[in-house]
Amino acid sequence: MESNNLKTQQISDQTDAQVESESSPELRPEPARRIDPNAIPAWRISGGLASLFYWVFPLLLGSVYWGTPWQWPVLILAVFVVINSSLQASVIPYIRWRHWRYSIDEHEIDLKRGIFVITRTLIPIKRVQHVDTRQGPILRRFGLATVTVSTAATTHEIPALSEEVADEARNRISNFARLAKDDDV
Repeated sequence: MESNNLKTQQISDQTDAQVESESSPELRPEPARRIDPNAIPAWRISGGLASLFYWVFPLLLGSVYWGTPWQWPVLILAVFVVINSSLQASVIPYIRWRHWRYSIDEHEIDLKRGIFVITRTLIPIKRVQHVDTRQGPILRRFGLATVTVSTAATTHEIPALSEEVADEARNRISNFARLAKDDDV
């Protein structure tokens, strides 16, 4: 009887150890590559330009309600807009740059981004349908481009890479996707 209890205890201990090892798998290493540091001034300019839109509302309200009891809420709104504009054109681009990482290998594309909410996206190379590079006037001014990776479900971006690195990344992803599709056939 005691032998059965001992065996049951050993099986229970093995099962607990197995459950522990299955529930705490090793985490993937963080992607190693950063986006180009020129993303910081490019994002500062685009953040400053985007925040101009937010100035329209307090200016219109201020012109209508100035000299009335409603001027104080409008002033408070204007202070929030000033703070937002200052952060968008100074601090946030640097923090955003520090938290953006990516890696590309023959099996997947690993993207990590986010300041308060960290998002980690793994895109299987087999799911890639096409890859593009995109460049607006601000990115072009700084010699940067964004790589867009399209799957059947959605489109993912690796923003603000130097033009050379963006071309290399696009070609590398395309070649890996082609090889993965050839392996399936």
